[in-house]
Amino acid sequence: MGKEIWVYIDQFKGKALAASWESLAAAKTLAGPLGGSVVALALGPGAQAQAGEAFHFGADAAMWGDDPTLADFRPEAYGLTVAKLAKEKAPQLVIIPATTRGRDLAAMVSAELGCGAAADATGLEVKDGTLRITRPVYTGKLFSVVTFTGGETNVVSLRPRAFPMPEADASKSGSPTQVQSAVAEGDLKSKVTGYAAAEGGVSLMDAKIIVSGGRGVANNPALTPPAEITDEKQKEVWKAQQGFALIRELAGVLKAAVGASRAAVDAGYIPYPNQVGQTGKVVSPDLYIACAISGAIQHQAGMRTSKNILAINKDSEAPIFGLARFGVVSDMHKIVPALTAELKKRLGR
Repeated sequence: MGKEIWVYIDQFKGKALAASWESLAAAKTLAGPLGGSVVALALGPGAQAQAGEAFHFGADAAMWGDDPTLADFRPEAYGLTVAKLAKEKAPQLVIIPATTRGRDLAAMVSAELGCGAAADATGLEVKDGTLRITRPVYTGKLFSVVTFTGGETNVVSLRPRAFPMPEADASKSGSPTQVQSAVAEGDLKSKVTGYAAAEGGVSLMDAKIIVSGGRGVANNPALTPPAEITDEKQKEVWKAQQGFALIRELAGVLKAAVGASRAAVDAGYIPYPNQVGQTGKVVSPDLYIACAISGAIQHQAGMRTSKNILAINKDSEAPIFGLARFGVVSDMHKIVPALTAELKKRLGR
């Protein structure tokens, strides 16, 4: 085919995300079998530096743009720009990391191009000259293999941490090409008026280890809420906060991210950005520790591809044990503090 394979470099506050370099490495494995070169595309703050950095991770060429309309991520500005460039240059494939921003971007670019799209891919291979894309379906219980039938540009988004992170080679360099935004500020219907700070800590999408809590974090009969809390719901939330304090302490020792099930989020125990599952974030850490999580299929859809799963639950029949590699049938309020104490000793923290 001989056409280019593009990789969009997702960034936050001017720094490229690891998922971008994972996507670039995945594209390199396709360049030989499909034919063509790998081109990185960086947009927004720090785009020129990111485009230059892309050569360290194997890009054959790079493009960058940092017009004022690209100062903040807006799908209409970024999507129209990527689509306009793709229409002009006709790459055979546009690869986009399936991050929160990347999911929006992939959908808009494919819609603008009217082309095929495969979302949240966890595997790529070329067989008999055809790209075969593996992606989870039915909440992760099965995997489907997708192929494109058209010869036009197609779009694929790749699940973060599903592909290996490449080593940087600072000896590799190149001269990136500047590109322009496809839309003027006056034509954009959305405006960014400000930001609200979210809870700090390790990002769920990038975390190698995640410690998550479920509805059972509130089930600690040994705790007595303060006398001033008389409402039963508030007593439950208070107990849950103490339970999540144990989870956060363990996460801190492991330098891990804190996650939660939808039941815990819906109950008001923890904010939505921490939710893992079908309606939350989809994660693939090296280790996922599920504390007092029953393991409903909706939750499994968000963490099924974790490399190792440790489940801690009082109910030996909880569905999470069917997915876990390691299981502890016990009360998390006893196990988590003991595990934290032992890890502090062994890790010197």
